[in-house]
Amino acid sequence: MLFSQVIGQASIKQRFIRSVKEERIPHAQLLFGTEGVGKLPLAIAYAQYICCENRKENDSCGVCPSCVKFNKLVHPDLHFVFPIIKPAGKTSVVCDDFIADFRDIVLEKTYFSVDDWYSKISGTTKQGMIYTNESEEIVRKLSMKTYEAEYKIMIIWLPEKMHTTAANKLLKILEEPYEKTLFLLVSNAPDEIITTILSRTQQINIPKLTDEEIIQALLTKNSDIKEEDAYNAARTANGSYLQASNILEDDNENKLNFERFVSIMRLSWQVGNRKDHASLKTLKKWADDMSAASVGRERQKKFLAYAQRMIRENFILNLHQPELNYLTSYEDNFSQKFSPFINERNVEDLVSEFALAERQIEQNVNAKMIFFDLVLKIIMLLKR
Repeated sequence: MLFSQVIGQASIKQRFIRSVKEERIPHAQLLFGTEGVGKLPLAIAYAQYICCENRKENDSCGVCPSCVKFNKLVHPDLHFVFPIIKPAGKTSVVCDDFIADFRDIVLEKTYFSVDDWYSKISGTTKQGMIYTNESEEIVRKLSMKTYEAEYKIMIIWLPEKMHTTAANKLLKILEEPYEKTLFLLVSNAPDEIITTILSRTQQINIPKLTDEEIIQALLTKNSDIKEEDAYNAARTANGSYLQASNILEDDNENKLNFERFVSIMRLSWQVGNRKDHASLKTLKKWADDMSAASVGRERQKKFLAYAQRMIRENFILNLHQPELNYLTSYEDNFSQKFSPFINERNVEDLVSEFALAERQIEQNVNAKMIFFDLVLKIIMLLKR
């Protein structure tokens, strides 16, 4: 993967290039930031540049034997570790059992989510992890001599998913690495990584992309996208190309979440202010419908995350500074009338309740209890 294929991140690219030219490559680096800003593509492009046999001023050559192998992610000195899901009936699995699938998704999508990955390897969004025995594979691979390149490079995608035992086994090799060994850890949630690993890495915050970078990438990758749609998606995506791309691809689901949000807010207000028992029954049905198995936990989580964004946006709308708002046209039409109901007395509690519900769904708490409890709290908070 070339640096030129990674969206934006010019300063990070130059930092990596400079470290190679000055021969000052830190042996363990943690790339962290929002999902969808290009952390994994950056790590791969950096690894390719390090191993390239004919480097250009600001990128790999793309055609030398090393780059040809990197283009297919099959270079013998490039290794990947990532969360996996143990198939039923198997007692032990390692990442190499899924390496073909991982190469496929990286080469096909480049920017993808952990849920996309889980869905690819299991057909579900069941949670995966980096199992304990993976640490032995890492040590074994890095203890061998390099095959072709100067460096052996280990890219660990989502180290926060690593079992604690596996993480602890890596501490020694991170502190006393083999010669010419490079660890690139790529994290969405560095706070979930054990502190002893964090302390052994050079941490690099990969910033959010600008709206202009996202718009340009969307228009370049798909000529059928209208510039207005790309603009709206970029403004709503909060610096994530993946999120912007998903907004365009999943516009129907986004609109469905919008309709669910409008419904729960209108019904909650009616019940709280008019003692409307008919609306209360409708609101209970809303909670029952949201907790149905047909909706699924991943869609439930997406709705709850969407609701948190809408509450924040409606609060900000009261400031009357349009440049601070990130709403689609249909969201804006609703929010112009709804925003006065979101104020300094209830905004934090509303966001907290939706965030709590999202965490509880993640923890497999009974969905019907979660959504009905959420409904009751919204009724009270909208009255403030």
